[in-house]
Amino acid sequence: MHELSIVLSIVDLAEEQVRKNNAQRVENIELDIGSMAGVEWDALDFAWTAGVKNSVLENAQRQVNRITARARCLQCQHEFEITQPFEPCPACHDYLVEYIQGKELRVKSLTVS
Repeated sequence: MHELSIVLSIVDLAEEQVRKNNAQRVENIELDIGSMAGVEWDALDFAWTAGVKNSVLENAQRQVNRITARARCLQCQHEFEITQPFEPCPACHDYLVEYIQGKELRVKSLTVS
């Protein structure tokens, strides 16, 4: 389950920010996670509960922004919502596309106190 390693990395980042700011804990954390980031939502929720226990994130309010994946066809430049890898362009049916968004996996904001 790579979701636990994701959560533990977020905990490390949060603990570093708490130290840098001479704070005690994290009040709020906001995450951006794209639909093509390879994250299983239920597994992330389960890993979050276990991973933040006894950490600066244990009582933090968590907000997850789910970013819908979008792609641009390299053949015809059509932009479209994409739901799975290797999905063809709905306009010209070419498979050469680039992701515009949807692979995000980042901490957008963190409020410490």
